Amino acid sequence: MSEKFSATLRIGDLNDFIAPSQACIVGQLKPNSTPKSLNNYEKKAKVGPAIATEPVKISLKDCLACSGCITSAETVMLEKQSLDEFLSSINKGKTVVVSISPQSRASLAAHFGLSPLQAFKKLTTFFKSIGVKAVFDTSCSRDLALIEACNEFVVRYNQRKSSEDDGCKTSLPMISSACPGWICYAEKTLGSYILPYISSVKSPQQTIGAIFKRYLCQKMCLRPDEVYHVTVMPCYDKKLEASREDFEFEMEYSDGNNIHGDLRVAEVDSVLTSGEVLELIQLKSVDFSSLDQSPLDKMLTNVTDDENLYGVDGSSGGYAETIFRHAAKALFERDIEGPLEFRMIRNSDFREVFLEVEGKTVLRFALCYGFRNLQNVVRKIKTGKCDYDFLEIMACPSGCLNGGGQIKPKPGQSAKDLIQHLESVYMENVMVSDPFQNPIARGLYDEWLEQPGSDKAKKYLHTQYHPVVKSITSQLHNW
Repeated sequence: MSEKFSATLRIGDLNDFIAPSQACIVGQLKPNSTPKSLNNYEKKAKVGPAIATEPVKISLKDCLACSGCITSAETVMLEKQSLDEFLSSINKGKTVVVSISPQSRASLAAHFGLSPLQAFKKLTTFFKSIGVKAVFDTSCSRDLALIEACNEFVVRYNQRKSSEDDGCKTSLPMISSACPGWICYAEKTLGSYILPYISSVKSPQQTIGAIFKRYLCQKMCLRPDEVYHVTVMPCYDKKLEASREDFEFEMEYSDGNNIHGDLRVAEVDSVLTSGEVLELIQLKSVDFSSLDQSPLDKMLTNVTDDENLYGVDGSSGGYAETIFRHAAKALFERDIEGPLEFRMIRNSDFREVFLEVEGKTVLRFALCYGFRNLQNVVRKIKTGKCDYDFLEIMACPSGCLNGGGQIKPKPGQSAKDLIQHLESVYMENVMVSDPFQNPIARGLYDEWLEQPGSDKAKKYLHTQYHPVVKSITSQLHNW
């Protein structure tokens, strides 16, 4: 692998929901060929001499998800999804902003033996020392995404009765949409029968991208195309998510001669994994544990005035727990105190929780992590035998803390021991809070979005999914 890409991107390092291929299948196609020309190309290959062709240069947008792998082949990597491009953007004088996920924060905290708050403050010191302008926290945007998801679930639940009375297909179970590995699989393998069930709310990564590029840039008199927004995530598939055309928007601009046009701008320009940030720290020869702790940027960070972090419990986003509590109150006037008691079904990666009212089960939620559990649930939905109202689905076993981009276990430490340690570190000194009480989220609704589920909220914080009816992969299988 060339030095242009991160040394962490090696086939053996990935542990996403399907094992990666050794090579990208698209790169084996004849340049400029299309699905319509495959049959002719096949005939030529059989009756004529072998034709030497150059590999096709493709990007993440072209990925077919033929084996679930996004980053095993260098040909599939966007050049901008690298440490080199991140450092280059700083050197070019761009306004570089970094948003850190709580899972990555926990990964780095555990690696260096720190609390999440200490790690976050040291990361702020480190990034700003190399030229980053601001460092934010995606726990903030996650609260906004959770509020929208709560509203969407209540709307769907109330619509179910009328839909069933009309003989229409129910819109439940609602399925979480924050995991890009799951979304990739759903779009490119499952198709249209599963997509209507998936929540339309953007992930916390794309939510914070929308907040910054579509709202704050304008408020701060910054051109969105001159701001380089980087997220730090536990998952390689987040690189694919950031590259989706759905998460770009047109910006009107002038070239200096009052000639206006439209420019496509990404909400998130690049994604670095937790492991890549560790690599960057090592590349800069920084003694991370000895760094000073800088004050946090409070504009988009869940931190109180007395410097305490806050957010929802749940190491994969807390979608099931947050929506369950909200639905119980909004639909049945039930206040749920204390932690939810999830019951394990098949294994620790498949758990469920119920709400009973007057002896009748009125809400049934489940956590479904890992590809094997995911497939079982999908089969039940397809056959109409799924009786859950909401599913928090994550492609990785153990959820986001076990993402393929997290820092690997230290010598002598097992993967299981690392996950257990991360789970204990994740909420260490982090106050559990209600997203609806987040002052930043309430301010964004007051100043920009109006209210949960509004037209503006749907425009900026929701998206849509697209089934791939027939991909090149399926045609290659017929060769």
